[in-house]
Amino acid sequence: MLRFLAQRVGSLIGSLLVASLVIFLVIEVVPGDPAAVMLGVNARPDTIAALRAELGLDGSAVSRYLSWVAGMLQGDFGVSYTYRTPVAEMIADRLWVSVPLALYALCLTVAIAIPAGLLAASRRGRMGDYGVIGVTQIGIAVPNFWFAMILILIFAINLRWFSAGGFPGWDEGIGAGLRALTLPAIALALPQAAILTRVMRSALVDVLGEDFMRTARAKGLSQSAAIWRHGLRNGLIPVLTIIGLQFAFLLAGGIIIEQVFALPGLGRLIFQAISQRDLIVVESVVMLLVFAVILTNFLVDLAYAVVDPRLRKHP
Repeated sequence: MLRFLAQRVGSLIGSLLVASLVIFLVIEVVPGDPAAVMLGVNARPDTIAALRAELGLDGSAVSRYLSWVAGMLQGDFGVSYTYRTPVAEMIADRLWVSVPLALYALCLTVAIAIPAGLLAASRRGRMGDYGVIGVTQIGIAVPNFWFAMILILIFAINLRWFSAGGFPGWDEGIGAGLRALTLPAIALALPQAAILTRVMRSALVDVLGEDFMRTARAKGLSQSAAIWRHGLRNGLIPVLTIIGLQFAFLLAGGIIIEQVFALPGLGRLIFQAISQRDLIVVESVVMLLVFAVILTNFLVDLAYAVVDPRLRKHP
């Protein structure tokens, strides 16, 4: 187990180093000078040079990369070029929107996918199964921002049950905050629920062919009772893996949805930083999202190894 853990930790560290280097290089080749953008087109060259020196942009790429990585290891993401405030504070403020949104969407995903997968597996080859497969196919094919616009049109504009965008803040109460996040969470959850439903159905169909399920049926249990008592627990292993990966995707993939609903989360922060050439904010937020994805994969690997000890013997 210790060898398996050491291998996974080494893979985690290596992935983070490669990701940080790729993010830095991609941001580095983006055209435009943040100092020139901040000062405007009529700025004098010596003024631009002075601002570049103040922002730390006049050093070599290697020194700036090492300084950025060293700062992140200490929890210091630097200072925003535009707002002149610590990037860590800006990220912390936005996490109070992005993380609850991802968790809300994940809860909706599970609440939709588990019953739908059970329904399809228990009625394999019948109309209920075909109906679930058809609906999930639509959910997978349609992008979540299209769902977002449809939800706004129906529930915000026509029915006026929810607001079309914005976030009142948690100071207004948990109910008001969850109400503002409901439509974005649904838009995020629907495509993921379609994927998880297909995984759940496939896992249960495989379990239904096992000997212990036939034994349960031979003892007099109905198919539904056998699935609930024996099949569901054994079919959840691959489903739990996908759920863990989906949380990372929902956190990182909510960028467009946050923009559609004008939510003050990490996604909107990235869009604003890109338009203002605030590169240190872009680098830090993207690195944070990548870290969330890699860390989630790492935790899923560990959890999967605990459930299935056979995986500890293989790198």
